[in-house]
Amino acid sequence: MAHVKVFDTTLRDGEQSAGVNLNRLEKIEIAKQLERLGVDIMEAGFPASSQGDFEAVKEIADTVRGCSVTGLARANKKDIDMAWEALKGGAEPRLHIFLATSPVHMTHKLKKTPEEVVETAVEAVSYAKEKFPYVQWSAEDACRTDLDFLVHIVEKVIDAGATVINLPDTVGYTTPDEYGKLFDYVKNNVPNIHKAALSAHCHDDLGMAVSNSLAAIEHGATQIEGTINGIGERAGNAALEEIAVALQIRQDRFDFQTNLVLKEIKRTSDLVSKLTGMMVPGNKAVVGRNAFAHESGIHQDGVLKESTTYEIITPAMVGIDSNRMVLGKHSGRHAFKQKAESFGFELTEEKLKEAFTSFKNLTGKKKEVTDDDVFAILTDTQTAYEDQPKYELKAFQVQYGSINKPTATILLTRPDGEEVERANTGEGSVEAIYNTLDDLIDEDVHLQDYQLNSIGRGRDALAEVHVQLTVNGRKTAGRGSAQDVLEASAQAFLNAVNRTLINYQTSAVQQA
Repeated sequence: MAHVKVFDTTLRDGEQSAGVNLNRLEKIEIAKQLERLGVDIMEAGFPASSQGDFEAVKEIADTVRGCSVTGLARANKKDIDMAWEALKGGAEPRLHIFLATSPVHMTHKLKKTPEEVVETAVEAVSYAKEKFPYVQWSAEDACRTDLDFLVHIVEKVIDAGATVINLPDTVGYTTPDEYGKLFDYVKNNVPNIHKAALSAHCHDDLGMAVSNSLAAIEHGATQIEGTINGIGERAGNAALEEIAVALQIRQDRFDFQTNLVLKEIKRTSDLVSKLTGMMVPGNKAVVGRNAFAHESGIHQDGVLKESTTYEIITPAMVGIDSNRMVLGKHSGRHAFKQKAESFGFELTEEKLKEAFTSFKNLTGKKKEVTDDDVFAILTDTQTAYEDQPKYELKAFQVQYGSINKPTATILLTRPDGEEVERANTGEGSVEAIYNTLDDLIDEDVHLQDYQLNSIGRGRDALAEVHVQLTVNGRKTAGRGSAQDVLEASAQAFLNAVNRTLINYQTSAVQQA
């Protein structure tokens, strides 16, 4: 059975999803989980895009040892140099260079002739090869590129030292049969193609990213690119979990396999969903909450008699454990630590103490604490910045009635340590809270989006709120979880503001 490498770009293309704004600690946590999942190559970011991204890519490269870490670069020396500084400490550093090759991109975006594009690509790959043992070159918008020109430029960049050639469906335009023929054409017409691996990178604008990726594998791609949960620009990228499970389930059709540890899929999906704020739809293949739910009586009867009648994927295959260890108010620190380790969290003693305290507080309010609850506590604790000046909610009260205007009173600690209190009104309770917080915060804040979800089920389920804000003109996102919806709303708002402040503080330290 042939092996297909998995190139995960959740931390780069995935983070380009509208409204997603991961901080350094969140990226590190996702990177560690991707390593446990078994990805072969992890695209940690775009080092030249910002100082924050540079630092995150560098820390991931210095931390991860179970897979190759790569970064994105434009076809210029400055981007390549910055990427090398970020990635050189990695176990197997590699670079991903992209340059558009379609007529529409060359004419309107690059404003270069085809000959200039070839020259630029060759110079960039040659320069990168002096530093990196592995160089991937991507023909941006390959599916709308003239085939003869594509063959010509691919041959030239391979001669320059490219070890992987990526033929991305950048705008999600192609169909499976067309994409397969593209790979066949390149394989059959590039004389030195045997010196490089072929990679596929598909977007989901027409809903065919996974199908196109599978078609590419059938036609010679030995590397597949995508993201967890299919997040990414516009309609997203190919969902890696769907590709991996499809290859596993349909071995009668695909004589290929990946190195992914399928039992880590659900945990990875949950972590990415929580930290990005992009909820997984209930009907999402493989990881949606309804993926293994059977509502119809006929289906239920069939599954009870023989699960394979209607269930081609078992929950256990992707890491959904039906025999979960339930924690409650009598559970001790040791059991809690074991649960944290089973989730893959590596907590310091201080973080473990903080998480256990939050857990104990929750057990006083809930009869049964679920895995989802514990996962939320651990994630929030592990990705929280310590010893950073920030706004902190001390107390709040909301007065609400059908004949009264909602009024929120909030006591807040400012980053300088001063305690301040204000009250304000709104058309609803959440608006009253946000209007009051706006009065208490110095920054210029505007709410762009608000999402409310439950963690687990039941009346006592935790509420989780995700918000998108602009703070002093910069887009940011925040999340908060609590049993009370209003408290979760306030925490999410402050979390978003604090993330911006921490970014300012981090940038100031780095520039000093």
